[in-house]
Amino acid sequence: MEQFIQQMVNGISLGSIYALIALGYTMVYGIINLINFAHGEIYMIGAYIGFAVTTFLGLGFFPAIIVSMIGCGILGVIIEKVAYKPVRNSTRIAALITAIAVSLFLQYGMMYFVHAETRTFPELLPNTSIKLFNTNVLLDMRNLYIILVTVFLMAVLQYVIKKTKVGKAMRAVSLDRDAAQLMGIDMNKTIAYTFAIGSALAGAAGVLVGTYYNSINPLMGAGPGLKAFVAAVIGGIGMIPGAVFGGFFLGITETMVSAFGGSLYKDAVAFGVLILVLLIKPNGLLGANIKEKV
Repeated sequence: MEQFIQQMVNGISLGSIYALIALGYTMVYGIINLINFAHGEIYMIGAYIGFAVTTFLGLGFFPAIIVSMIGCGILGVIIEKVAYKPVRNSTRIAALITAIAVSLFLQYGMMYFVHAETRTFPELLPNTSIKLFNTNVLLDMRNLYIILVTVFLMAVLQYVIKKTKVGKAMRAVSLDRDAAQLMGIDMNKTIAYTFAIGSALAGAAGVLVGTYYNSINPLMGAGPGLKAFVAAVIGGIGMIPGAVFGGFFLGITETMVSAFGGSLYKDAVAFGVLILVLLIKPNGLLGANIKEKV
């Protein structure tokens, strides 16, 4: 039982990372129906920004997260204006190919500037553990920081979506783009805000991963980016609660599979779960069935 609880704690920590990245996927898809495959690379760049802030400027954990979020937010807006806005009214395949091209450009562009070798991320958090409820279950302080930061950022995002003018505009555009424009909502600004918020969350995730694993490299965004996309689809892409649920669900599933002897097959299990979910509920576990009139 204690081993099960221990792996649940580890899974929630991993799921927090997936959830933060998946939020960017689901927000962009909910607004303009685009799968932003460059999102994983924005997460990678966020880790490098955090590395630069802590190494060259000597700042701590929280300043690194803030600077990384700002930098990635600006980068997200630039990518939207330069790469995605010109193909916004094109076919979906054109937008998809553009997203893949942007992903490769960021990946190998970063490799050109920082080279391919793995860099050691500074230890910003105490590498200590505490026992939970007088048991042998250990809670690593880095896991605790990851979970707390994730919960805080999700609470802020929920407030922005539900209570602010920007959030209401985003919900309106997601519900009916044409009606929102007729009501005076600036579509370009709303899309830019969406990319900025989603990219900022990915930047925070990059710093959290760098802090936890103590290593970063230019290819680190490919795997987690794809897993976060899987998490968003499992939960119901286009829905913020679905991205959060899918992230935690996938993180816990992977951790449990690894803990009980299947670490080599955790990726296969993740995609197997995706296939199973799509067969049973094509719109995701929390997605609503949409009926189209003929």
